[in-house]
Amino acid sequence: MTKLKTLIFFLSIALMFGAISAGVGNAQTSNNIQTFAEDFHSYANPQAVSVTNVDLDWNVLFDQKMIKGTATLSVARNSIDKTAPLVLDTRDLKIEKAETSVDGKTFKKTTFKLGAADKFLGTPLTVQLPPDAKFVRIAYATSPTASGLQWLAPEQTAGKKMPFMFSQAQAIHARSFIPLQDSPQIRVTYSARVRTPKNLLAVMSAEGNSQNSARGGDYKFKMTRPIPPYLIAIAVGDLQFQSLGRRTGVYTEPSMIEKSAFELADTEKMVEATEKIYGAYRWGRYDLLVLPPSFPFGGMENPLLTFATPTILAGDKSLVSLVAHELAHSWSGNLVTNATWRDFWLNEGFTTYLERRIIEAVYGVNRREMEAVLGRRSLEQELFGMETRDQILHVDLKGRDPDEGFTGVPYEKGALFLRHLEETVGREKFDKFVREYFDNFAFQSITTETFVDYLNKNLIAQNPQISLTDVSEWIEKAGLPKNAPQPQSDAFAKVEAQTSRWLKNEITASGIAAKDWTTQEWLHFLTKLPANIGAERMLELDKTFSLTKSGNSEIAFQWLLMGIKNDYAAADSRLEEFLTTIGRRKFVKPLYEELAKTSAGKKRADTIYAKARAGYHPITRASVDTILKREASR
Repeated sequence: MTKLKTLIFFLSIALMFGAISAGVGNAQTSNNIQTFAEDFHSYANPQAVSVTNVDLDWNVLFDQKMIKGTATLSVARNSIDKTAPLVLDTRDLKIEKAETSVDGKTFKKTTFKLGAADKFLGTPLTVQLPPDAKFVRIAYATSPTASGLQWLAPEQTAGKKMPFMFSQAQAIHARSFIPLQDSPQIRVTYSARVRTPKNLLAVMSAEGNSQNSARGGDYKFKMTRPIPPYLIAIAVGDLQFQSLGRRTGVYTEPSMIEKSAFELADTEKMVEATEKIYGAYRWGRYDLLVLPPSFPFGGMENPLLTFATPTILAGDKSLVSLVAHELAHSWSGNLVTNATWRDFWLNEGFTTYLERRIIEAVYGVNRREMEAVLGRRSLEQELFGMETRDQILHVDLKGRDPDEGFTGVPYEKGALFLRHLEETVGREKFDKFVREYFDNFAFQSITTETFVDYLNKNLIAQNPQISLTDVSEWIEKAGLPKNAPQPQSDAFAKVEAQTSRWLKNEITASGIAAKDWTTQEWLHFLTKLPANIGAERMLELDKTFSLTKSGNSEIAFQWLLMGIKNDYAAADSRLEEFLTTIGRRKFVKPLYEELAKTSAGKKRADTIYAKARAGYHPITRASVDTILKREASR
């Protein structure tokens, strides 16, 4: 019996007697003893010693592709054993020295030991602590191939004149540039002093970012709210800032600032809309950093400074649901965080649900439903070829890279589960529940078991139409339950009618009334076409709508995927251009996977990848290396 099923069983018994017991979450106290969930993706020993604050002193060395400096960790003993060492997570770090201190001023050298390296987890660093030690200072340097950093040459940037560096710490890549306890349940505050070349601007997921883009080569930052380590983030480059509202703005390279500001103009409206439903935004400012196209994800919700891919810059605000998603993380993920990576759906399911609510508030219910339909269809397609074990929300990732959990399941299945709860009890009750959930667990990291306990006491107990059995099926079983919501879109119904007429040759491509179609309608059209539509029919569409030349990354991706499946040679050069200029894993991974299905496609993939690999982020490289059976990149 799984832990969750065991919890549900006892909760059911307790409910019968009217005495629901409290669930166990991370960093919660019982009888003054701090408790932590078991995290299979960290070597840390927080039950004995935990890190509470990180002070960074860094030199960013572009010529050596490394960060060199110190990390001073504030530590707290959580057990009566005063001889327990501090165990940290590292990956490919060169540890030069370890010191301890009682007062944070006078440090004395101590012994340390690096353990055996694991291909997923990196290497444990064990530091001996005197009984009264409260601070540990580690002098170290990162590897030029650190999995959480990417170093870009000037020619790989928009401006082509200055280098660029940025971090990506989720899921367990923070340990590749900071020696720390890299578990999402071990929340820390942090500060940083960062020295860079004087012509470059440094920004971080903290207070201290320059809104006048002043550059001096010496920057100071401070995050006063406790965050999981994967939210520590830095970028250094030729950056410019433009305001979007009283507490929102965008950073990017100067040549991209105008386009970015136009596309992201509704950010302030999104913050205000979210606050009306889910309570105050608690992080001060909400700024975005539009990165070079090698960024491996759509966005990363680093507090105060969301990192975003330039592939969302479609020119018509049609792809800004990504901004709504990353903003939603300010409540679901950053404020209330998954305690371990098997609880990842608590971050992404809530966030995808909130994203759709934000889109509805700002752009209307029709836009929300179109995106929900596309989300469910994408999930269904992914589930079709997915192992049963990965179709579960409370996924078991023991012995695996937590990046393997970054599928559509925690996002879309999680969102459907929450929508199911909303539709069952009504929006007013569910909004109240979610808002109180954020308040109750603010700045905490929790497990799925803790969530189920809270759900049971605060929603199910008052609404018997929801059962714990139903909840268990959603969270612990593969696939989609029969009661999964079915989003509907009238606009899509009209697209389908025209699609059917074209496929039956009742109209030509020029007869398809697509002039005013939104991105979402185009995606619906393309994903509803037969997989084996054939090159001849693709050519007809291309001559009419110039889809091969589309500047919309989502439309281009779907079209190029169709091109591979149907041997559409006319899109071949665009495919190479796309794969050699964009490193977003959402696009890159499926295209290489489709190419690799045939010997000719595999040969083509190898040729393109040889040109593209150096420009990809280590996370993207690791994915494509696996697909093309190359030596692992980390």
